[in-house]
Amino acid sequence: MRDIVVAAEKFIVLPYRKNRGNLVPAEMRQASNAISAEKIATAMAARFVGVAAYAVMVDEETGDMSSPRLLAQHGEIADINPA
Repeated sequence: MRDIVVAAEKFIVLPYRKNRGNLVPAEMRQASNAISAEKIATAMAARFVGVAAYAVMVDEETGDMSSPRLLAQHGEIADINPA
């Protein structure tokens, strides 16, 4: 018998700061939809080195995020896709 993975698409905004010359993520924010995520990212862009809005699949049981899809980017961001 296979376990059924229940995943839902969520929208997140991830701002980035510089710390000792390195790009580090700041506090992630959730958005209710893709358009909202893009608007939040645009509004935050002036306060951070970079901001990215993503659509991600979230496993409802574990909270694990996968399959990030970039919706909007402002400035410098790090690659969140696994190598």
